Amino acid sequence: MNIRVVEPPNHVPLEDDNRVVARVETGLIVAGFAGMVFLLPRMYWGDGAVRYFQLTALLAQGTVPEGKYSMVGPLFSAPLWLIEKIVGSPEWWTLRYNLLLLVGGVAFVWFALRDRLPRPLLRRFILLLVFASMFTHHQLSYNGEVFTAILVLIGTVALLGGKAWPGWLTVAIGVANTPAALPAMALMTAKWIWDVRRLRWVLAVCAAVALVMAEAWLRRGSPFATGYEADNQGRRTIMPYSGLPGFSYPIFFGVLSLIFSFGKGLLFFAPGLFLPVRQRLRHLAAGRQLYDLWLAFVIGLLLLYGMYWAWSGSLFWGPRYLLFAAVPAAFALAVRCYQSDASAVADLVTVMALGLSVWAGLNGAVFGDVDVPKVCWPDRVGYYEAPICFYTPEFSALWHPFVAGGKPLTVGQWIYLGYGLAVGAYLMAGPLLRLAGHLRTWAIPAAAWVRGVRW
Repeated sequence: MNIRVVEPPNHVPLEDDNRVVARVETGLIVAGFAGMVFLLPRMYWGDGAVRYFQLTALLAQGTVPEGKYSMVGPLFSAPLWLIEKIVGSPEWWTLRYNLLLLVGGVAFVWFALRDRLPRPLLRRFILLLVFASMFTHHQLSYNGEVFTAILVLIGTVALLGGKAWPGWLTVAIGVANTPAALPAMALMTAKWIWDVRRLRWVLAVCAAVALVMAEAWLRRGSPFATGYEADNQGRRTIMPYSGLPGFSYPIFFGVLSLIFSFGKGLLFFAPGLFLPVRQRLRHLAAGRQLYDLWLAFVIGLLLLYGMYWAWSGSLFWGPRYLLFAAVPAAFALAVRCYQSDASAVADLVTVMALGLSVWAGLNGAVFGDVDVPKVCWPDRVGYYEAPICFYTPEFSALWHPFVAGGKPLTVGQWIYLGYGLAVGAYLMAGPLLRLAGHLRTWAIPAAAWVRGVRW
């Protein structure tokens, strides 16, 4: 199925791409990935450890695990598990699985969209996704959110290339790894059906449901057994709606917290998501259609997890379950940086959002949230201090390093931090120069007025 895409107008031709800038930005991306591979330590705890043990049980003993965490994503990492067994480097390859997924997703986005979107815009999007988004922290672990986010990203991009069935199958596989994302997929599919006027794409959601039920049947003996039937609730704390099971949290408070809370809010971890860009995308049909699909998926996740008792993601850094929000957030920031016909106020807002995004990316990669649980979960039993990390800025993972000094960094982390700051300065240069130009325009008449003032 071919989707007609309107090419950008003459003032932003696709072929208008400075070779020197292209090589510099490509080099920054490649070097950044190399730093992630060799400089940053891996996280091996929580759900990621459970998924790894499940994969090991399946491949080493042939035991089909009955646990609640999906095995769809970990199964695709089986080649890495086999490599580490052959070369004798336990866990080294598998714990870099999410990073390899990010590399593969970025590569696919580039080759699929390089002739559909302006290449400078596309490279800026990739730079932001790699260095200034929540992916920097998630790629450190073996958790399942990266697999779902990257496959949904790849699948939606494939749709724009006329590969509708492969694209939706990719999305369905990604969502099957996170069954709670089914409502988000349904909302995104509804947006696609509205755009193309074809009801048959509801079959994509049916395929995802079938995959979820098939895995449940194979592993737990029933297509309706989720694995969350028992022990699916948190401890009772000072929070008025704590201790309830399942999706029992009041959606009003859950959505407010997932957007505005200092420790878990998208406003602080993915600020680009709240920048208005649809008007700027009016000449980029492919970008506008992708952005709308991505937003629909994020809204679906937000509404679903706003009702979940563990909406916060507990100890995990930031809004754990809303990782995919980093995709439209990075794209919106890239569009704002790429377009130069903005007002001073618009450039100021862009600079603020960009600076916060760059810090979120660096913080997630280098500092993470290792020290924060010591404050909010000191005995790991009461959990009474948890609201401190959710709502208080001093104990947010983003700001706690400035309060407590953070953990001692390794040499590799210092190197990556310095490199990340350099990339952040590069990303900030354009918007800052434009903002300085606006200020200069204001300063000249203001100075003339001051000179003319008499007592």
